[in-house]
Amino acid sequence: MKKTIMVYVVLLSIFGLYLLDYHYQNNRLNQVQEGIKGSIDEKYVMVTFQAGIEYWKSCLKGFEDAAEPLNVSVEYRGATQYDLHEQITVLEQIIARKPAGIAISAINPQELSATIDKAVDAGIPVVLFDSGAVTSKAYSFLATDNYKAGETAARKMAALLNDSGEVAVMTQPNQMNQQERTRGFLDTIAREFPRIKVAAVEDGKYDSTDSYQVALELLSKQPGIKGIFATQANQGVGIAGAVNAHQLAGRVKIIGFDTDKATLDLVKQGAISATMGQGTWKMGYWSLQFLFQVKHGLVAPGNGTEAAFSSLPPYVDTGINVITKSNVDQFYAK
Repeated sequence: MKKTIMVYVVLLSIFGLYLLDYHYQNNRLNQVQEGIKGSIDEKYVMVTFQAGIEYWKSCLKGFEDAAEPLNVSVEYRGATQYDLHEQITVLEQIIARKPAGIAISAINPQELSATIDKAVDAGIPVVLFDSGAVTSKAYSFLATDNYKAGETAARKMAALLNDSGEVAVMTQPNQMNQQERTRGFLDTIAREFPRIKVAAVEDGKYDSTDSYQVALELLSKQPGIKGIFATQANQGVGIAGAVNAHQLAGRVKIIGFDTDKATLDLVKQGAISATMGQGTWKMGYWSLQFLFQVKHGLVAPGNGTEAAFSSLPPYVDTGINVITKSNVDQFYAK
């Protein structure tokens, strides 16, 4: 009798496990068929610096476009100025509200890491985009391969100068993406173009007015310069103004960065010879997708070496386009 009861218990247990598995698999199938949805009170936050500049608009549009089909909410916050301490304060305030996830472009590759780690330790998924913080615990970094972008800019500059002449770089020395662009440019010039000399590397700040003043002084001190590479959008605009003020339009070639309207207009006019266009919409779109997938347990946040399911890639290259007068119309915001 006891054996018969045990058999029934085992059979009922197996049947119960079957029903449980069937229910789980059926739910998974329904999720796949209907699309996994969040809730409208599930909020993801994008954090930048100099929050009002045009550059971030495309990143935010990608973030918003990803959120709509997932039925989640997004918010945009950032330091109003190019100010590390202000961005840290903004991030601290966001962490205190415990959002579903944070996508952040780091103003400084080292100094923001502790605050980013605080968010991760509090259970808030964090991904970086555009400008990274490699020592932080953020799960993934979505950005241009900035070293390759610098290489591309160097080869374009060499073509504009027929492989000969003095050039300068206008950059921001404390920001990781700017450092990589500069390094890619300098390494490529040194390696591939021996008849091109880099005469100066200047801090062009983050404002077109500042870069205008820096470029004015540079062109006065170094009249032999025939080309300037700007690693950031506002700098290209400022440099173009300084070149025009020195009456050197057409004689000093400018390569800018990014696709803000002011830069594209100057490319179209021929004042800027080329600009490096980043995949900013993709940065925002995939940042939100990554955060959502971690939040809902669809992927592991780590490197995946011990994960039972797929993990986020630690780095995603969102690509670069060389924009000139011949193709500039394709890159204006629609």
